[in-house]
Amino acid sequence: MFFIDYWYIVLVVPAILLGLLAQSMVSAAFNKYSKIRTSYGYTAEQVARQILDQNGLYNVQIQRIQGNLTDNYNPQTNIVSLSDSVYGNNSIAAIGVAAHEVGHAIQHAKGYFPIKVRQAIIPVTNFGSTISPFLIILGFLLGSTPLAMLGVILFSTVAVFQLVTLPVEFNASHRALNTLDSFGILTRDEISGARAVLTAAAMTYVAALITSLAQLLRLILILSQDRD
Repeated sequence: MFFIDYWYIVLVVPAILLGLLAQSMVSAAFNKYSKIRTSYGYTAEQVARQILDQNGLYNVQIQRIQGNLTDNYNPQTNIVSLSDSVYGNNSIAAIGVAAHEVGHAIQHAKGYFPIKVRQAIIPVTNFGSTISPFLIILGFLLGSTPLAMLGVILFSTVAVFQLVTLPVEFNASHRALNTLDSFGILTRDEISGARAVLTAAAMTYVAALITSLAQLLRLILILSQDRD
C-alpha cells in the first residue's frame, strides 16, 4: 500500500492479480454475450422500464450515460443509469446488466436490509479510506504504534463495506435472473448467458474484498513485527 515489502508480494500482489483476472472474465463474458441478440428483441431500456413498472416503481427514471459498463442505480435521484453499451442494446449481456441495476432499485424500494447497512456506512467508509493512509504513514514515521493502529482500524471500514456489498450484489443478480425468467423476457438458454455475465461481474466484488483483506492483514503483520 505504501511501500513494497515481503508481505505486499506474498499477500497483496496475488490479490491484485485475482482482481485483474476477475475483470478480464467480466470483459470476456460481456463481449461474448453482447454479440448474441435476444429472441424477443427487447432493448435493455425497455426491459428495465418493464420490470420497474411491474414492481410499481413508476417514479424511477432511466437515463443513458456515457461509457462502457458504467451502469448504476442512484437511490438519491431515483435514476437507473444505463451505459452506451447497454441502453439501446438488445443483447443477452445488456438485458442482464439492466435487470441487475433495476434489482438495486427494487432492493431500496423493499427495504432490503444489507443495502440499508451499506448506505448507512458509506460516510464512515469514505472518511476511513481518506484519512487512514495519512495516519498509518504518520504512525510509522513517528514510531507511534497506536496512531498507525488507528489508521489500520479506519482502513478496515473499507473491507467491511465490501463485505456488506457482496450480498447486495448477489441478491440484485438473483432478482434480475428470476425476473427475466418469470416475465418470459429471456428464454432458458438466454438466462444461462445472462447468468454467466452477472456471475463474472459478481466475482469482481469478491476479488475487491480479498484485496482489501490482504492489505489489512499485511498492515497488521507489519505493525506486529514493529512491536516485537
